[in-house]
Amino acid sequence: MDEGKARASAPKPHWWHRRRTPEGVPPQPLAGPGDTPAAPLHAPDPYSTPPYGRPGPWAPAPPVQRPTLTPPQGTPLVPGATPPPVPPAAYAPQPPAEPAAQPLPSQAAVDATPPVGAPDEPATRPLPPVGPATDHVPHPAAPQQTAPQPHPAPQAFTHAAPEAPAHPAPEANPWGYDPWAVGGALPAYGKPEPVKQVTVARSRIVGGAVVVALVAGGIGGGIGMYLERDGGVAGRVTLPQAGAGSADRAPGSVAGIAARALPGVVTIHVRGGGDQSTGTGFVLDKKGHILTNNHVVQSAASGGGSISVTFNGGQTAKAELVGRDGGYDLAVIKVSGVSGLTPLALGNSDSVRVGDSVIAIGAPFDLAGTVTTGIISAKERPITAGGRKQDGADISYVDALQTDAPINPGNSGGPLVDSQARVIGINSAIRSVGDAESGGAGGQGGSIGLGFAIPINSARRVAEELINTGKATHPVIGVSLDMAYAGDGARVNTDGSRTPAVTPGGPADKAGIRPKDVIRKVDGVPVHAAQELIVKIRGHRPGDSLALTLDRDGREETVRLTLGSATSG
Repeated sequence: MDEGKARASAPKPHWWHRRRTPEGVPPQPLAGPGDTPAAPLHAPDPYSTPPYGRPGPWAPAPPVQRPTLTPPQGTPLVPGATPPPVPPAAYAPQPPAEPAAQPLPSQAAVDATPPVGAPDEPATRPLPPVGPATDHVPHPAAPQQTAPQPHPAPQAFTHAAPEAPAHPAPEANPWGYDPWAVGGALPAYGKPEPVKQVTVARSRIVGGAVVVALVAGGIGGGIGMYLERDGGVAGRVTLPQAGAGSADRAPGSVAGIAARALPGVVTIHVRGGGDQSTGTGFVLDKKGHILTNNHVVQSAASGGGSISVTFNGGQTAKAELVGRDGGYDLAVIKVSGVSGLTPLALGNSDSVRVGDSVIAIGAPFDLAGTVTTGIISAKERPITAGGRKQDGADISYVDALQTDAPINPGNSGGPLVDSQARVIGINSAIRSVGDAESGGAGGQGGSIGLGFAIPINSARRVAEELINTGKATHPVIGVSLDMAYAGDGARVNTDGSRTPAVTPGGPADKAGIRPKDVIRKVDGVPVHAAQELIVKIRGHRPGDSLALTLDRDGREETVRLTLGSATSG
């Protein structure tokens, strides 16, 4: 009974006396069924919080510090109190390093207890009294603080967030906690300084940004242009080039001749009869007379159209028709109210020799001021121009100068000049590929190096007559030719034709020429067709004396006659 009572009266073990066994260690049996441990298996945890950063039931409460005299850390002192001396800052301490993070023990390690009978670890530091758990986390151990002294409540003050101290004082509070700070603000080391507030106007910031952007853009654009033009810094290429030389050229050079002749050459635009055409002309005198081809202005003469002239300098003026002659394919127009005219000098076509250098100037395909060069390929080339009828009424017969200087449609009426910039011919016709005969320059064929010009000696006489009388005279022999004759030479028609074969009282009649006579030579130069005879006659002036070689009934005879005159209709 007593034993039973004794057991019943034994104190009941509480939950904090229960044995805890670490993970992985089998529970140890008690010494006996009724044994009760005389002491806890391990020393009680006075902090009741796990280590730093893991709040829980075993977290230790921070030590409570009593108000003491605070060193100069930004907290005002009690009036009359003397702050402790501050050692001089002989060095520039670095900001206090944060304590290294400690490994967090597992809950099993916290709850583990040494086996029964294990010796307790000696206390290495005095344990503060157990208190309620707080949110503060203890810092590493600090040097022992001085005895607490009574300190009145500090005066409340507010200040802006302090700037980082240049020379922080050594840490006086290892816990980093000041219960007397207002609002839980961290202590400021040294004497508080006034807050510097810098206010920058937004407009100044925006203006500065715009200036920087403009400068950067200009620099970037300049660099881009440099790289684009020179191919990059490393790939810049600079090519050698001769300096600007003198613009003057030798008077006898092509450039020198063209420079003297171009101011006197004009481009002619004609509208009339539902057509429009372009040709060339050149100035004859200071009065404004301009010489050109008849086929250039023919549409304006027949259709009541208009003629305009454009000079080499770009000045434009209206022109009127003075006179024209279809037999020579020449016409004269005149401009009024134009000053500064530059007449071209006239040469002598009889002095021209085959192989002489020549220059053709005109507006081929309306390309004004075009200059081409060549030579005199031949002289006294009998050509027809200005028409296609073979009755001799509206065809121009020209004893032409042949040249290989390129002449194209639009060159008609332009000058052919020699090496001294003198006009020796008027460009009038070309032969194109596929043409059966020489065509007018108003056609659309291109140059193949066969150009023909009216000799200036004939053109000068006709131009003078057109300016003085409005009409030109033609030299005639007073016969009617058989244009269908296929033999060698020019045959006179028979009496049965519509017109008399020999004009009564005319030059041929006086010289004794008869119908059916065949004229073989003019001044010793052979002629092979009727057109050639006309060309040879047109190459002379009325009144000139010619020697004609005839074939009469198989006999050769030579007669001399004086050319008569006929006025162009």
